[in-house]
Amino acid sequence: MWSATRLTASTFGVLAGLGGLRHGIGEVQQGNVRPDGLFIESWTTGPIAEHMDGEPGLTIVPNMLATGVLALVASAAVVIWGAWFVQRRRGGLVLSALSVVMLLVGGGVGPPVVGMLAGWPGHALGSLGRSWPARLPASMRRALASAWPAVFAVAVANGLFLFVISLVLLYAFDVTNADLFLWSFYLAVVLLVGTSICAIARDAEGLEAATASMRHAREA
Repeated sequence: MWSATRLTASTFGVLAGLGGLRHGIGEVQQGNVRPDGLFIESWTTGPIAEHMDGEPGLTIVPNMLATGVLALVASAAVVIWGAWFVQRRRGGLVLSALSVVMLLVGGGVGPPVVGMLAGWPGHALGSLGRSWPARLPASMRRALASAWPAVFAVAVANGLFLFVISLVLLYAFDVTNADLFLWSFYLAVVLLVGTSICAIARDAEGLEAATASMRHAREA
């Protein structure tokens, strides 16, 4: 069922994984060298290194090549899980856990944070009837539910800019405003929290309407 919560979790799980893949590629290119410490630069050459601070990350693996390979594997797992399996029981928790792994093996900082946050609406898939929207005033719940499409669209547009379009701007058009990309990440966090709240409210509203419809059908 492609509910609002599943669409939110899947979309941002996939975007997070794509962002992690970008980090992994840069780390693999550094080859069989030892990182200076826990905190690393995913890219040491090229436009990303020159204009985006090398896309910082961290790793618990004392080898950049191994870090890059593990980042690619973990990021691919986040993409696959987000796209096809997040609706399973505890699927949101698994998405968040995979994002933590991605964080620890060089998948950057921004992508794992987005992936972990995307696990929240994924977890809500299995508990809508017991979630907090059921305790909200009906008017507030309806307002949040109605706002979801617009908030989701803006969040997706910003996420695409952050993880995909920024690379096109950097390599094809030499747009090198690092602050612009940083603020896009901050906005992504705020928008993802907002769209998750609206998505959960929207599905709770739909569940309540479906329950009421079935109740009326039985009474008839």
